[in-house]
Amino acid sequence: MLRVHFTPEDIGRVRMAAEPHPMWETVFSVFRLTRPGQTPIFGPWREQVVRSARRADLDILLPLVRGAYYPDFLTPAEGTQGLPYAIEAILSTPATRLRHDMAELARLGEPTPSWMRRLAEGDRPVLERVAAAMRSHYEVAVAPFWSEAQAHVEADRSRRARALFEHGAEGLLESFRPMMRWNSPVLEVDTPFEQSIELEGRGLILVPSYLSWGAPDVFRDPELTPVLVYPVERDPATFWAQRPAANGGSVAALIGQTRTSVLESIGDGSTTSELARRVGVSAASVSQHTSVLREARLIHTSRVGKAVLHTMTPLGAALLGEKPGPRTD
Repeated sequence: MLRVHFTPEDIGRVRMAAEPHPMWETVFSVFRLTRPGQTPIFGPWREQVVRSARRADLDILLPLVRGAYYPDFLTPAEGTQGLPYAIEAILSTPATRLRHDMAELARLGEPTPSWMRRLAEGDRPVLERVAAAMRSHYEVAVAPFWSEAQAHVEADRSRRARALFEHGAEGLLESFRPMMRWNSPVLEVDTPFEQSIELEGRGLILVPSYLSWGAPDVFRDPELTPVLVYPVERDPATFWAQRPAANGGSVAALIGQTRTSVLESIGDGSTTSELARRVGVSAASVSQHTSVLREARLIHTSRVGKAVLHTMTPLGAALLGEKPGPRTD
């Protein structure tokens, strides 16, 4: 069980990351290769990555990323700013952090390669090899799926934002049931490890994850920036939807002009009444069109409070054209 203890000040300092964290996703991708998770969801991803992953990268990452523990320095908080910041943070890891994380890993009692002992001593060439392996594996296991990841994260953020707007920060925390339970002032999470984190005014960064599966995760060192990474909701039928490019004219020819306008107007998430105002039709008409779009798996509909919120699925986003990739410069 993980217990995150909030002060009144922390409630106002809950934030959500704007996109997936490149290094957390990379770490989770290593897990998915050894512990696949649900085949309908991760099977297509795993088939592609198994063919593309470099053995040299996995020789470095597999001994570090183990089930019971993996080093905190692999997933620096700076990664919320993009891949270059994450890699630079890894390369700048203090020797004390390396020594601490490697000692924690050694407590698992599993055999460790000799280079890990040198890493614990702060060996710069070994640290550079680890950073290079993280970047290289990210490029084959995460980057090709970034558009899908971003679409799912944006849909999740839209749902959470509605909860925040209508019910405040505590409503946002409450929206995570049953994955997490908000029993003020403590957020409880079922995890395979026991940990208690006192936020003490530092706030909490919530990071939606595309490749995470099961329980949310945190830094094991409670003194680090409080970050909680959680898996986004999944629909196996659309989770790995292909993303063919299309222009607005061809979309309209395929599904009709009004439905195209409804799909384009959803943005990061819209209610039925908001769509009616944007498209210039009645709410009843919007309901009919969203029903068809939902049946076609182009949108996802959920209830947030008294409102009905429509968000785009990866398939719907693909129909309107590619989304921008991750920041890499």
